[in-house]
Amino acid sequence: MAEDGKILDRVTFSRGYDVCIMAIDGTWRRNCQLNAISDNDAMLSVEGSIQGLNLKEFFLLLSSTGLAYRRCELIKVNGAEMDVQFLKARQGKRKVREADA
Repeated sequence: MAEDGKILDRVTFSRGYDVCIMAIDGTWRRNCQLNAISDNDAMLSVEGSIQGLNLKEFFLLLSSTGLAYRRCELIKVNGAEMDVQFLKARQGKRKVREADA
């Protein structure tokens, strides 16, 4: 149960799902297992060391082609397991075309 009293709708994978995490600028990449996921966050098991990596903001690549991904930030690390939170896209000002005005 979440701290605010809401139940989390999280899907848990019994064997994990192969994914990758990658730096925003593409300078590093690590293979991972996706253990659980919800609309807002995920639990990962990372292969290899994450020491020295900038995990403030990174991509979670959900497909091998990179077409399905989420922008994330690190919440908590416990050994090889990581809890990450998905960052929502910023709502920018919409450009108004001259034809629409």
